Amino acid sequence: MPEIFINGQAIEARADQTVMQVAREHGIYIPYFCWHPNLSVVGNCRMCLVEVEGRGLDISCNMPVSAGMKVFTESDEVKAHRKAILQFITLNHPVDCGICDKSGECTLQDYHYTYNGEQSLSVDAKVRSTKFYNLSNRILLDNERCILCLRCTRFTHEVSKSMALGVERRGDVSNIRPVEDRPLGEDPYSDNIVDLCPVGALQSRQFLYKSRVWYLKATPSVCPGCSRGCTVQVWHRKPEWFVKSLDQRQNTSIARITPLENPAVNGPWICNKGRDLARIFERERAGQAMLKGEPVELERAIDEARRLIGAARRPAALVSSWGSNEELETFKAKLGEVFHCFVKRDWQPEEGERLEDDLLIRPDKNPNTAKARELFHHAGGPDFHDGTDLVLVWGEGCDFARLPRGAKVILLNSYLAPENGHADVFLPISIQTERNGHYTNFQGTVSEFRACFPKAPGVVDAEALFVALAAPARGHP
Repeated sequence: MPEIFINGQAIEARADQTVMQVAREHGIYIPYFCWHPNLSVVGNCRMCLVEVEGRGLDISCNMPVSAGMKVFTESDEVKAHRKAILQFITLNHPVDCGICDKSGECTLQDYHYTYNGEQSLSVDAKVRSTKFYNLSNRILLDNERCILCLRCTRFTHEVSKSMALGVERRGDVSNIRPVEDRPLGEDPYSDNIVDLCPVGALQSRQFLYKSRVWYLKATPSVCPGCSRGCTVQVWHRKPEWFVKSLDQRQNTSIARITPLENPAVNGPWICNKGRDLARIFERERAGQAMLKGEPVELERAIDEARRLIGAARRPAALVSSWGSNEELETFKAKLGEVFHCFVKRDWQPEEGERLEDDLLIRPDKNPNTAKARELFHHAGGPDFHDGTDLVLVWGEGCDFARLPRGAKVILLNSYLAPENGHADVFLPISIQTERNGHYTNFQGTVSEFRACFPKAPGVVDAEALFVALAAPARGHP
């Protein structure tokens, strides 16, 4: 293994590495725009210039290491060229940080302050270009902010393979544009280019003008959209920045969802469906326990459920494949010997949804089928025994018409639904964003999710509920 020196520090490197890769591995930061560890090297921004003894300046992203080379990342010459590059990039870049959605997490903004960028020396008027160009129904392009790092085009060519973006024209009038007959809107991973963009050129319609990032907190979570179990960050308002308004939902709503890099599961990407989870989580909630459609106190409903369980001769349970590992294990420990259990798929593919591909998307649209199958029976439709007189239904997606005729039903659900009022006992439970837990994906990898919000009024965690249901019933007058 060749030994190189970076800023006087001796480092063992691999022969197949670049200077950029070695520096990153050893905590030495070199600024860059166009380079990305999961994309090909183009070397067009020049921001990653370093000085090599005996060779002068060169880009670190495409410079192979060689034994004995001496690299300097903070020499006077490097700093001077770094400043000049920032000046060049801002020749036509608008100074509109105050209204840019990227403000607060913009690489150009950060570098300008960190590396003492100065105002452009150009005396000519900035070249104007198209503002808010529609790349798709999900993404807007501000050409004036684009620095042509080409991360977005490389992503569509190398990762998603949609080949949907290219560059038209040359020089200071170059623009990113969709490729004819290859609409970006049909790329199920298109929103990743917004994350990849180091400036405010690419903007998500979902997040546009929604919030400043410094008002938000990112909580680690797991996408429940399929059995891949991609790790994500759920962005929501910090309590210290809660707004006082008539619509308090602003304080407990999801602002956006972005990938949380996990090489073992999803790398740095997620699909567009994962970014749309807010529409699933923010449906109208069920917050009232019921007995045969009549509202009652939660404790009374729990006691009635206990009584039904105690009186049943052949009870069965449909176990949710959206339940966490902890909830499934608790159900197994507390009620697994009481019920004849079947794994239920809470969600089926939506109309027009991509079922599967070679990147991330899996055909099973439930996050924890693997753990549920490990603890209970194989998913695939319950085969109820003759004489089944009680069915506990945990989660969504159950056709009540398929339940045994005459059987009592205990339903655990989080959202308002017609079947809630048809159950003999209905118990409202918390959702993923209100609790901590883990999912096991189809490969057996376990990932953690954390609570973003307090539990909605009137609901109980399923894990606590299973403990309560295992206790003896108490009588009510």
